[in-house]
Amino acid sequence: MEIKVLGTGCPKCKTLEKATRDVVQELKLQVDIVKEEDIMKIMGYGVMHTPGLVINEKVVFSGRVPSKEEIKKIITQNQ
Repeated sequence: MEIKVLGTGCPKCKTLEKATRDVVQELKLQVDIVKEEDIMKIMGYGVMHTPGLVINEKVVFSGRVPSKEEIKKIITQNQ
């Protein structure tokens, strides 16, 4: 599984990246987490509001920082 955190480096993007890494560690998953900061690549996913989360090349949400519980549910549903 590959997870991409989309964001240019704003505080919300950093918060999402940390929360995602924490959740992956809690779930003990073997996951590649990539932080994508290139705005052209982010726009290539159709994301206009960061932060965003992409799991296996599918955008699962954008424009907000969900709770860790919500991130856990999203990752579990998209394995």
